[in-house]
Amino acid sequence: MGQSSTGPGDGSGPLEGACGVTAGEGSSDLGRPDLGRRGLLTLMAAVLAGAAGAGPVLTVARGRTRLTLPLAHAAPWRLSAALDPPRLLLDMPQAPKGWPARQAGKGLVTRLEQHRRGSGHRLAILLTRPVALPVTRVSSHGLIIELAPGPASGFARIADGRSLAAAARPRTSLPLVVLDPGHGGKDPGAIGVRGTQEKRITLAAALELKRQLEAGGRCRVLLTRSRDVFIPLGQRIELARQREAALFLSLHADSAPGARGASVYTLSETATDRFSAALARRENAADQRGGLRLPSVPPEVQRILLSLMRQETRSGSEQLARFAVAALGGEVPLLPHTHRRAGFVVLKAPDVPSALVEMGFLSHPADEAALNRVDHRKKLAKALAETITAYLGTRHAALAEL
Repeated sequence: MGQSSTGPGDGSGPLEGACGVTAGEGSSDLGRPDLGRRGLLTLMAAVLAGAAGAGPVLTVARGRTRLTLPLAHAAPWRLSAALDPPRLLLDMPQAPKGWPARQAGKGLVTRLEQHRRGSGHRLAILLTRPVALPVTRVSSHGLIIELAPGPASGFARIADGRSLAAAARPRTSLPLVVLDPGHGGKDPGAIGVRGTQEKRITLAAALELKRQLEAGGRCRVLLTRSRDVFIPLGQRIELARQREAALFLSLHADSAPGARGASVYTLSETATDRFSAALARRENAADQRGGLRLPSVPPEVQRILLSLMRQETRSGSEQLARFAVAALGGEVPLLPHTHRRAGFVVLKAPDVPSALVEMGFLSHPADEAALNRVDHRKKLAKALAETITAYLGTRHAALAEL
């Protein structure tokens, strides 16, 4: 270890906390106060890179740099900033085991240096340039520091303590729900026996569901389309992934001989029945999905991460479907064997729990008439709003225990 580091940042206003307790979040738009799926993925990368005795892990994505510090115990910490050169200083009561004295940087970080500081320990995070107010997240596994480029004047204010003091005030951010009204534009979807276009029903239902969710105040809502426009399936998925959505719900009203009632679908490459497989083929005909992009980690770690991520996402999707079946059953008629599985393209995001709801079948006169009624769509929206609220409550509690 090197000697104690002293410098212009020693008297700066700190950001303080302990692993397992959220200390706060800065004013930059870098993420939510909970880890989120991308944060959890980065944390898994740190653990897989060598959990016990592993050093800090740096990942870079979209111009931002994330530093994951796998602290093995609930250590208190203090984060401050210093100038000349620009750096962040993380003070802890004792040195974490197995961390290297010096470590090469990546992205916005030039290098990491370990120092003794009195009876405690300091990690100096030397930066390539000034950064915006750091965003910190914590869990029982460690501390995550997210960095984005910022102006020199802003970093100077961080270094003298004015901005970091503001960061110590926790800020809440509601989870994001992405609603996907199926079809649109040149793709009308199914056509009802009386000429109703599926794309019109799905948009009307999504707008009503958005209204009810926003009135409840438990989440933010984003639509993949808010007007009659064609959106490729891959773009719908990528929108949810880029915005780190808490869940993705795709709304449809298909056509199938003799079928009537609402049903819920989750992803499986092997369909539960020929009916579900046929539905998936029709919905997937619009286009092909895009590729996957994972954080910058070694290929062998990527394979493990993708498997873990899909398992976690599949679990969330199944739970979302169970909530949906229960809530819809109290409001509208259901298709027998209501929860089914098939290879729908829009459900294939590996890191966003997803479900597809067939609100009814336009090929059935009774369903078509019901879906054209405002009061029926309000019932559907009520059930799905209850579904989403219940799901978010359960998943938030699970994340809080990490």
